[in-house]
Amino acid sequence: MKIDVYTHIIPKRFEEALHKKVPGSFFGSGWIDTNPTLTNLDNRFRIMDQYEGLVQVLTLGNPPVEQVVDKQGAAELAMIANDELAELLVKYPDRFVAAAACLPMNDMDAALKEFDRAVVELGLRGVEVYTPINGKPIDYPEFLPLLEKLVYYDLPIWIHPRRGSDVPDYACEDKSKYFAHSIFGWAYETTMTMTRFVFSGLFEKYPTLKVITHHSGGMVPYFAERISCNVDYNLLHMHYKYEHHLTRRPIDYFRMFYNDTAVYGNTAALMCCYAFCGAEHMMFGTDMPYDSQFGFRHVRETIRSILEMEISEAEKKLIFEDNAKRLLRLPLYRSFK
Repeated sequence: MKIDVYTHIIPKRFEEALHKKVPGSFFGSGWIDTNPTLTNLDNRFRIMDQYEGLVQVLTLGNPPVEQVVDKQGAAELAMIANDELAELLVKYPDRFVAAAACLPMNDMDAALKEFDRAVVELGLRGVEVYTPINGKPIDYPEFLPLLEKLVYYDLPIWIHPRRGSDVPDYACEDKSKYFAHSIFGWAYETTMTMTRFVFSGLFEKYPTLKVITHHSGGMVPYFAERISCNVDYNLLHMHYKYEHHLTRRPIDYFRMFYNDTAVYGNTAALMCCYAFCGAEHMMFGTDMPYDSQFGFRHVRETIRSILEMEISEAEKKLIFEDNAKRLLRLPLYRSFK
C-alpha cells in the first residue's frame, strides 16, 4: 500500500456553502479553475489508478474557515465539511482510508464540540489546523484543550502552514514579492510552529501527542546542527533558561514530529529528513493536487523520490504505509462509540 497522508480536497457542498458565505473571495476567483482535482473526483481517481495500492487520507484545502467567516459561520462550514468527508470515506473505502477534521478555530468551545462529533460519530482520525491560527501560535493557552482532546483520543494533528502575500518580506514594504510568501514563507511557518511546540514545553506536557508536519518538517532537518549549536551557545554564554524546564535537549523534541514527504520529488531533501528523524518519523504525503498538472506531478514525483532513497525496503514500507497505519490506527480496530 501507499497511504498518502496529506492530500487536499474541497467537497462540493462545502464549496457551495463557502461561496454563499464569502462571495467574491480569492477562493471563488480561479482557485478551483486552476486546481480542478480539488473537487473533481474523476480527475483524482484517474491519477490514483496509475499507482497500485495508492489510497488517500483527506484534508480540507484552503482557506481555513476561521479566517474567512465569523464564529457561527466557521462552525457551520466545519460541520458541512466533516459530514462530507465522512460520506466520502463510506462511499469510497477503497480510495479514502481516513480524513482529518476541520474545526472552527476562532471558537474553541465550538471546535471541541465539533471534534467530539467528528471523531465519535463520523469516524474522522484527527484534525488539520492551519497555522498561524488567525495570527496566533499553536501554544497559546486557548488552544491547549484541543491538544488535550487529541491526547485523549490518541489521534494526530496535521499542521498546515499558511502565509498570505500581505505579509511583507521586508519591513519597508507592504507585501511579499515573487511568490516568496508561499515558496519560503510556508516552510518558515511550519518551522515556527514546530519551534513553539518544542520550546513552550507542549511535548513535555503532552508526551504522547502526535504531530504531522507538511513539507518534511520545514527547515528543521536542514538546520538541525544550527539549532543544537545555538541552543548550546545560549545556555553556556547567556544563561538562557527554558520556561518550562525541559527535561530533554530541544533537538530531541524536534525529532518527535512526524514529517510528510511533500517536497515535490527532492530525494536529497528526503534523505536529509531521514538522517534527522529516521524512517519511523516520515510519512508518505504528496500535497495533491497543488501542482501545474492537476495533481499528477506531485504524486508521480513524490513516489519516485521515495523509491530512490538509499534506505532499506523495510524502511520505505514504514514511510509508505506502516507509520500511517500506526498513527491513524488503520484499519479501524475499535470504535470511539
